[in-house]
Amino acid sequence: MRGTRVEIRPAALAHNARRAVALAGDAQVFAMIKADGYGHGLLLTARTLAAEVSGLGVAVLDEALALRRQGIDSPILVAEGPFDSEELREAHRQNLELVIHAPWQVDLLLAEPLPVRLWLKLNTGMNRLGMSPRAALAQAWRLREAGLEPEGVMTHFACADDRQDTLTAQQLQRAWQVADTLGLPLSAANSAALIRYPESHARRVRPGIMLYGSSPFAWRSAADLDLQVSHRFSARLIAINEVAAGDSVGYGATWTATVKTRIGVVAVGYGDGYPRHAPGGTPVAVAGQRTVLAGRVSMDMLTVDLTGIEANVGDEVELWGDTVSVDEVAAACGTISYELFCQITGRPERIIV
Repeated sequence: MRGTRVEIRPAALAHNARRAVALAGDAQVFAMIKADGYGHGLLLTARTLAAEVSGLGVAVLDEALALRRQGIDSPILVAEGPFDSEELREAHRQNLELVIHAPWQVDLLLAEPLPVRLWLKLNTGMNRLGMSPRAALAQAWRLREAGLEPEGVMTHFACADDRQDTLTAQQLQRAWQVADTLGLPLSAANSAALIRYPESHARRVRPGIMLYGSSPFAWRSAADLDLQVSHRFSARLIAINEVAAGDSVGYGATWTATVKTRIGVVAVGYGDGYPRHAPGGTPVAVAGQRTVLAGRVSMDMLTVDLTGIEANVGDEVELWGDTVSVDEVAAACGTISYELFCQITGRPERIIV
């Protein structure tokens, strides 16, 4: 077998969820498992985390319905809410909680006033989804006049993970003003705010990335936060070549040997979900020994510098996991761990360990 695989560790997911619960104090914890459980598998993630938290969060109705079909009866929050009246009816049938982020969704509710559980989404500064505080107050009164009482109000922080953050305090103040005016609970905290801003916990927190063993902060490691690795990506060495000084490696000849160098060829590439834009110098571990990429990532292969490394064809190469953290790889690639987790394709073997 080719040997390219992803290991998923439910015990680590459960541990990380317990960390979130401990940090949350009296607040409910709704675990965000959208995008196939951040690439860990929607159903496995749901089953693992449901035992540890108050509820689950997904992005779209189809994700919630897939969980209900598999017998997941936990409370489920649908973050983008309904797109049409049929989705609204189905959400009611399945006892789902809906985020209402725009007046047109309120119109859907008023046209078919089902007793659905809903949260009003506020735009407090991120300027993505959500209504302005003034608009949210107006829509809340429309709903109440129709006998529809929101469960609460929610917002999403733009910069809680930023070391120089000054926006979160402003966003939280705006959100509390609306919540207090309406006499409703508040949900605001993501992973970064759960860890960094206890004053944001309110009624409900919605952690995501920390559950998957990755730090939300560039300046604090997952290990420092007592988070365990839940996703390990590995492949095998399939060839070892000796390259003379002055010879280049890979497409575009982007890497050139300055001395005679052993180059390892690894059976993984962007066709498996490893980022093509990973530059030379991105860390990997060959047979437990750290080294770096040498040359451009191909569809099915990549190449690594074996200088000072004892390695043989067939040895395991960790792309990220225990020796090389996913956050290190993400930083080298100029991206975030979320993207790396989510872009793994269907080709690598999935192993539950």
